[in-house]
Amino acid sequence: MTVHFPFQNSYSALPDSFFARVAPTPVSAPRLIKLNRPLAVQLGLEPDMLETPEGAEILAGKTVPAGADPIAMAYAGHQFGHFVPQLGDGRAILLGEVIDRDGIRRDIQLKGSGPTPFSRRGDGRAALGPVLREYIVSEAMYALGIPTTRSLAAVITGEPVIRETVLPGAVLTRVASSHIRVGTFQFFAVRRDTDAIRRLADHVIIRHYPDLLHAERPYHALLAGVVARQAELIARWLLVGFIHGVMNTDNSSISGETIDYGPCAFMDAYNPAQVFSSIDEMGRYAYANQPRIGLWNLTRLAECLLPLFSDDQEKAVAEAQDILGAFSETFSAAYQAGLRRKVGLFTERDGDEALIQDLLDAMAKNQADFTLTFRKLGDAAVDDSADVRAQFMEPGAFDEWAGRWRARIALEPQTPAERQAAMHAVNPVFIPRNHRVEAVIQAAVNDDNYAPFEELVKVLAKPYEDQPEYAAYADPPLPDQRVLQTFCGT
Repeated sequence: MTVHFPFQNSYSALPDSFFARVAPTPVSAPRLIKLNRPLAVQLGLEPDMLETPEGAEILAGKTVPAGADPIAMAYAGHQFGHFVPQLGDGRAILLGEVIDRDGIRRDIQLKGSGPTPFSRRGDGRAALGPVLREYIVSEAMYALGIPTTRSLAAVITGEPVIRETVLPGAVLTRVASSHIRVGTFQFFAVRRDTDAIRRLADHVIIRHYPDLLHAERPYHALLAGVVARQAELIARWLLVGFIHGVMNTDNSSISGETIDYGPCAFMDAYNPAQVFSSIDEMGRYAYANQPRIGLWNLTRLAECLLPLFSDDQEKAVAEAQDILGAFSETFSAAYQAGLRRKVGLFTERDGDEALIQDLLDAMAKNQADFTLTFRKLGDAAVDDSADVRAQFMEPGAFDEWAGRWRARIALEPQTPAERQAAMHAVNPVFIPRNHRVEAVIQAAVNDDNYAPFEELVKVLAKPYEDQPEYAAYADPPLPDQRVLQTFCGT
């Protein structure tokens, strides 16, 4: 019986300059580590078939399924502010697209499937650790309700990869609304290929913004749509303490999804200047810098679209600046609304922003755990504040703030139980703690033991539920467990 993928291939129907046709490089002994069965069903695939040896061969790139049209996508990008005119999929191959059960077109891509014309002397492979990290964090982000690429499967290849040491090789099957990036537009802009930019913009509108098809100025509306989605996405990152770590323009998705989980991490203690990525030596992509960098990336997109706006350069620039000007307002509205929900406010009043900022300032000064402070604040809505106070080095700093907070929530009619339920619905108890992720990776890499991985994925699938039997997963790291740096894994 054959594993069937109902592929469509709209991107590979674009001109040849958009991609390189290349097949995955076969591997010797693929073994399925994990299949995301609910996602497989959502994609219209047969999970039982994907769990067969034949399915593992497809998910590892050893066999190309019928109907696939494998390609490596071309793109450029600003990496830490420095422009590289040609990047592209150096270790990823897009097999094709499927229409899921909600009628949404999804890319199915193999990451770590061998060299492509864009590999730049790399081996095109992925190590097991980064594959497991992306699986864990992308699926956790999905469970948290944040737009994201997803992970369909992780397969160990049976072949080593050489990095600083010899590591097990693996392939991740990644699912995305698309893999089109700001850098995809930049690839054609630097080549002054306005026809290609127009073709790409039209493709994006049809695929991601179909309501703009009949807009009076569709390319202006496209930029506005991407600006809005990115502003709201980054607000959601900040509200859960997520740090992407490598917000290059080639890692900025046009669809508004979180993409490319390299040195990503979640904060433990709240620190606006927090950086984990080992390659972000200057803190360009620190936690609190993410909105500013998001706007910087969108400005690069706007530059690419200027030829579609007007033949009058000055007029085009003014129109783009006007659209970009909405970013800060959209971000601030989403972020402040999210913060109000996190502290249990149902209405908006003068002084709310200052009240919440005072809490954040006290958290930063007292090294309070970001996730647990907000989660336990929900419990404080119905009970005493002991568990929240314990998050602060100087509990008195919380006491002073809590008095003002209680006076503020007393102005609203909701019951304590209603407030707690609303707060618990937006304040997770479980996040992918860095030390937990690292422990899972070490068990897999060193001992071929995937039980810790399975358990962590299971816990993170229900981040807003208490799950008493897994309560330890909510704990912050002990001093000797702290992860101070994360790595790209390329």
